[in-house]
Amino acid sequence: MKYFDEYRDKRLCQSIIERMKELTTEDINIMEVCGTHTMSIFRSGIKDLLPENIHLISGPGCPVCVTPISDINHMIALARMDRAIIATFGDMINVPGSSSSLKREKADGADVRVIYSPLQALEIAREFPQRQIILVGIGFETTIPLLASIVLEAKKKAITNFYLLSLTKLMPPIIRALLQSQEVKIDGMLCPGHVSTIIGAKPYQFIPDCYHIACVIAGFEPIDILIAIYHLILQKIKGIPQVENKYRRAVREEGNLIALNLITQVFSTVDSEWRGIGIVADSGLDLKSEYSDLNARNFLVKVETTKENNQCRCGDVLRGVATPLQCPLFQKLCTPEHPVGACMVSSEGVCAAYYKYSSV
Repeated sequence: MKYFDEYRDKRLCQSIIERMKELTTEDINIMEVCGTHTMSIFRSGIKDLLPENIHLISGPGCPVCVTPISDINHMIALARMDRAIIATFGDMINVPGSSSSLKREKADGADVRVIYSPLQALEIAREFPQRQIILVGIGFETTIPLLASIVLEAKKKAITNFYLLSLTKLMPPIIRALLQSQEVKIDGMLCPGHVSTIIGAKPYQFIPDCYHIACVIAGFEPIDILIAIYHLILQKIKGIPQVENKYRRAVREEGNLIALNLITQVFSTVDSEWRGIGIVADSGLDLKSEYSDLNARNFLVKVETTKENNQCRCGDVLRGVATPLQCPLFQKLCTPEHPVGACMVSSEGVCAAYYKYSSV
């Protein structure tokens, strides 16, 4: 436990925070765009420990949360097919669509199975050769290489009853979209550690170059996050924004070339819809034409029209323009047991973090 203890040392945390207080009294807004960072910040109490002038804003860092209702409705339509088996990760089963959810469809007789690894979808396909196995593929760059390897394995083994519904998202395009919108004043960007282990540090260079905003890649322990915030403040004070990698034990400048090659071999970039944000150019991935026989989008199904609860502010929370405390449904009609919006469903959702850790 020595390694973990070093990154959670209480005295060192306090020392870094005291040094932050000495740097500036200017208000500084820092956005984290990683759901794991959000949960770590709340779990560690960092938000409450920081100087009052340092404000943390949560962005669209949860892949379940950013999946729009239109895509949820598509999953539900696929689940209603006669011979379909839907394989999905646990959080997605609870996300409400316009009038149903995968959990409700399962209760009504649909074959929806919660998996813990995409490999399980291939195992199910081998076990039920007469059924159509549809893997719901969500996630950012961290999980996309594994989805690519599953597609290649299905092709290699000629597993003809396996299909992928790719709902994957890319992080740099959504960061660019957020900065272009200027809805929220952002002085520093806490870049995602997991995503960066795949894409490296170079793809973030546009943040300081085009928007003159500080940028630091961070790990997930309290010391990791505090050090990153400290260096974001330093960059802001010096007026020389740059990309700093403070997670060097896991992130290389060039990223993971093997994983990146897997992604480009199997997927092409496409415009993609994000909950509460809309269509963002080249921010998603879909299967290349040579893998079109595995694409679940080829099934002709009737997808329900998108209907949203006008009181739910999940979209505003994902854009950083509101906190869960400003949503009229939070902790009232919307709870983890009965979620209205996706931000309350996922273990990485901002609303779930506020619900679990906030004292308000």
